[in-house]
This record gives sequence, structure tokens and C-alpha cells, in this order.
Amino acid sequence: MASAARKLDLIDTTPRFTPESAAALNARFDGVETTEMLRRLFDEPPFENVALVSSFGAESAVLLHMVAQIDKSVPLIYVNTQKIFGDTLAYRDELAERLGFVDLRVYRPDPYLLAQKDATSLRWSYDPDGCCELRKVEPLRRALAPFDAWISGRKGFQAKTRSMLPRLEEDEGRLKINPLADWDKARLDAYFDEHKLPRHPLEAEGYPSIGCAPCTSKVQPGEDPRAGRWRGWDKVECGIHVAEKPGEEPVF
Repeated sequence: MASAARKLDLIDTTPRFTPESAAALNARFDGVETTEMLRRLFDEPPFENVALVSSFGAESAVLLHMVAQIDKSVPLIYVNTQKIFGDTLAYRDELAERLGFVDLRVYRPDPYLLAQKDATSLRWSYDPDGCCELRKVEPLRRALAPFDAWISGRKGFQAKTRSMLPRLEEDEGRLKINPLADWDKARLDAYFDEHKLPRHPLEAEGYPSIGCAPCTSKVQPGEDPRAGRWRGWDKVECGIHVAEKPGEEPVF
């Protein structure tokens, strides 16, 4: 037992990244063009163990295309909540194949937890936060367990909770990379056009922000692009990402 204890003492449990190291990286890459930042990060030893997480939503193709131009072998993680639009699943397969990703990893909710906490499959209708925790947060936490860093497609313009979004931040000891943090809608649209990327089929039907089918509705002219997410609830994010400022709700 003593020998085992000594071995355990040798295990380094120090987080690879801290808020301070993330801040230093932000300063280092300040003003560096987005693709160049990604290339440099991918070339450094600390970033060998990195994953790309995508929802394959309305704007996802931009980041997916950028990463594919650098390294198609980067693990690409997708969380299938089992409440996803069929159009999104088809778009995922089409886009991942077109861009040449070779390591698409699909994670789903734990069936044991679903049986315990969402046996009727209707938790979204009375507790959307709890539903997101079961179907998005927990599966992604499992998916990211082996990685030291991960790439997110969040942008600062998408919601007030993202307005101060940094390009790099610490998240549970990992580095979270937000390459498009300072991109606006016009720049995204221009990238789509320049590279002739396919649009999500639901975007043309009035869905500028696309999540799970039960909690996503069409957006009317003049509404905020995310107005169709969790309509009728005091909720704008799913909970995968922590709040940017003390006292804010978790954001995704």
C-alpha cells in the first residue's frame, strides 16, 4: 500500500493551463491573423493534444474549413443530444466528408442517466437547463477528458454573454481556443462566399441559430439571431461554457 501511495504522489495533477497562462497567450497572439494563430498553436508541443468541438450549426463551416486546411486529423467532436434536427445530422456528415476530417467522434447522453432523469424524454419542456446538462454538458465533459486543449466556434457578437469573449481562455485546467471570438457576421458571410462553403439547410428556412429541435424556433425579421433558442424561457445558453464574468449564468 505504501508503494502504491508513493506512485500516486508522483502523478502530476497540476492543470496544464491556468487563467494566467491563458492571458499570456492572449497577449502573445494579440493582432495575429486567425489562421496564422491556429497554425502556430498546432506547431507547438503543448497543443499536440487538442480537439475541435463543433455543433455543425449555421456558422460552423468557417472554423471547420480553417482547421481542415491545417490538419484534417484533429479529433472532431460532435455531441448528438438525440434531440437534433435530421437536417443537422445530414449536414454534419456532408461537411465532415467534404472537408476531409478523418477522426469524427460522436458522443451521446449516458443512457443510464437518461433513464434516471429523463425517462419520458420531455425534460426539455419543463427544465431546459437540466436537459442541457444531461444531453450536452455531461457528454462533452466525457469527450474532452483525454485532451489538454479544445477549439470552440463561439463569437463575441452572438450574445451579450459573449461580448468580452477572449480568443484563448482557461477552462477546467484546459485551454479553450475561440479563434473566431472577434469575427462579425459580415466577415463570416464573406468567408462562406470566398470558399464556397455549403450553408446549413435550415438557415434559409428562418433558423439563424440552430440547436436541438424542441428548443429551436424560427426567428422573425428584426429579432435577435438567437431569439429562436429556448423561446419563452429566461435562457440564452446551454451551459457547456462557464460564465465570462462572476455572477453570470453559464454560457454556450
